[in-house]
Amino acid sequence: MIATTPDAPFEVLVVEDNDNDVELVTIAFAKTRFDVNLTAVANGEECLKFLRKQGKHAKAPRPDLILMDINMPRINGFEVLEAICNDPMLNDLPVVIMTSSEAESDVSASWRLRCSSYLVKPLDFSSFVHAIHVVAEYWFAVVRLPTRPVGSRCTRDLPKATLP
Repeated sequence: MIATTPDAPFEVLVVEDNDNDVELVTIAFAKTRFDVNLTAVANGEECLKFLRKQGKHAKAPRPDLILMDINMPRINGFEVLEAICNDPMLNDLPVVIMTSSEAESDVSASWRLRCSSYLVKPLDFSSFVHAIHVVAEYWFAVVRLPTRPVGSRCTRDLPKATLP
């Protein structure tokens, strides 16, 4: 059964250094049935500051969903995933990797670092919008997430991921 939309908008953090992709995500979410507040940051360093409420992000909302590219300047998506996984206040956040990389090494590394999903960015507009609709329906209507941090979801016994 599909859940009802909450009174408050869903908070989505987009971690993407390509302004055109941020615009596509914004347009696509606007075409969904969900009320979404979308915040974009251009690199992994800003993402971690946002999530940790540091500096200009002191009043940042806790995201309900993170959409993140892996190929970014400063701190890449793999490093962000590892930081999220190792932070008990963040490691229950759903992180959907949305990247142009189809490389098996990137897919494997992302899953080893506990991404929630791995999507290859569709090349045409209608497929891109459809992908965002599927993501929104899944994360906002089908999945039940905890209402507060739950502690570690990362298994400390796992071997450290080798980044590509």
